[in-house]
Amino acid sequence: MSRQQGPVRADQEVQWRRCGACGAFVYVKRLDRNRKVCPECRFHFRIPPHTRIEQLADADSFRSFPDDHRPRDLLKFTDSKPYPDRLRDAQARTGRQDALVAGEMTIEGRRLVVAAVDFGFMGGSMGAVVGEGIAAAARHALSRRLPLLLIAASGGARMQEGALSLMQMAKTAQWVARLREARLPVINLNTDPTFGGVSASFAMLGDVILAEPGSLIGFAGPQVIRNTIRQELPAGFQSAEFLLEHGMIDAVVPRENQREHLARLLTLLGPSVPELPEVGGAEPLTEPPPAVRGTRDTVALARNIGRPTTEEYIGHVFDDFVSLHGDRVFGDDQALTGGIARLGGRNVVVLGHQKGHDTQALVRSNFGMPNPEGYRKALRLMRLADRFGLPVVAFIDTPGAFPGIGAEERGQSLAIAECILELSRLRVPVVSVVTGEGGSGGALALGVANSVLMLENAYYSVISPEGCSTILFGTADRAGQAADALRLTAGDLLRLGVVDAIVPEPPDGAHTAPYPTALNVKTALVRTLGPLLDLPGDRLVELRRERFDRFGHPERQPIVDWEKRDDH
Repeated sequence: MSRQQGPVRADQEVQWRRCGACGAFVYVKRLDRNRKVCPECRFHFRIPPHTRIEQLADADSFRSFPDDHRPRDLLKFTDSKPYPDRLRDAQARTGRQDALVAGEMTIEGRRLVVAAVDFGFMGGSMGAVVGEGIAAAARHALSRRLPLLLIAASGGARMQEGALSLMQMAKTAQWVARLREARLPVINLNTDPTFGGVSASFAMLGDVILAEPGSLIGFAGPQVIRNTIRQELPAGFQSAEFLLEHGMIDAVVPRENQREHLARLLTLLGPSVPELPEVGGAEPLTEPPPAVRGTRDTVALARNIGRPTTEEYIGHVFDDFVSLHGDRVFGDDQALTGGIARLGGRNVVVLGHQKGHDTQALVRSNFGMPNPEGYRKALRLMRLADRFGLPVVAFIDTPGAFPGIGAEERGQSLAIAECILELSRLRVPVVSVVTGEGGSGGALALGVANSVLMLENAYYSVISPEGCSTILFGTADRAGQAADALRLTAGDLLRLGVVDAIVPEPPDGAHTAPYPTALNVKTALVRTLGPLLDLPGDRLVELRRERFDRFGHPERQPIVDWEKRDDH
């Protein structure tokens, strides 16, 4: 028999909150333990800045900047109530002068500056105080040489401050630009909601842009769009997942993973330890090995569906890797992968063509043939590498750039040309590895390097053997003859000076032993990168220019006596 309980005091009452997504009632203490994420459907409740900072920062590490800048009613603005009354209400509710919390903190020992917008203060709208607070945080980051984390939750510019609020978009953007010029990382974490003048300024300008699951992010809010153009919006429109798919952000990161994700980014964008790792793979070859198979068989091996992909090489070769996504214009092309990685103590930017081992993966990656947005993603990563002084490692494995109608409409030639141009001017070491197919300009877009390595059974050519045969002989049936004539094997290209070294493969091809092959790639990268790391940026650019100037030069182009070759 249970004992009769006495009256329940108010502070003993069980508290529940209803999830706005699935409708489930969740015990508040359980919700708190779960970082204000619904345990039933993973819906992320809105949280105030101090709660978010507690979740991200090392214990007792946050030191806030002074909160003594009061907003002013310079316009004498009144709607249903005067602006000063709205301010007093928001100040009483939140305990702060305006909608920004800023300060210094550490995440897993990494110091940074943080500025977080509070949606609970007039919808997180950006007026003069918020704009000045973000600018002040950027100035502090600049003076201390620290990264800046910008956390947004805002309806946009503050209407009650009129054009003065509009000016904050330029003010905050120019301070992000100043940090870019100083090569200091800026990371955005956009939460629900992030709209208007905030999304169109500092919230979408970071070197890396993260978002919480389900967050609505955009310029004009859904209601404004419906009322303005009378257009019905598709499901999921303006969600974080929608932005990831359309190339606008780098990752959707659940709340429980944000601290770890930020810590890895801060490490990979921070100072490197100079040492490269000790490796035990086979040394790269600087003389052509005796051929064990004909050109046609080499092409077939390069195209083998089981051959390791770029993502698999990344997993085997590098000690850590954070994937970055999107071209910030149109989409996130799955045929081009990339991000920031760690090779021993050295931070690097990695990018490469991506294929797959089955039909589903091949279709998703468009068979390794990038659209313009893939090359523009690569371009963004190249510029990030240059800004932070990170060497570039590029993996080449593509039949060629995608030749579709949409690709032409969106500027395929320009996207490839911009990649070639950008690689030629990067003031950091660039090493490219041809791992499978090296098809035409779509391959060269990642191949303008200080040193080019090539796997033993890869090929690299101005055109596919089938394309060459079709153009010259009117049929693809003579592709084998065309392959021989194109001199596209690793040995041929080493003789011509197009590649600098050959990475050995197992006797039956890389797909038969992916990890040992990757270890050989790692060894070649370490041996190649080492000497380049000691060179100044101007010299790296000069050497790259000299490398490509020699092709076709009457005195510097290597001449090969193909009759004396021992591998055919």
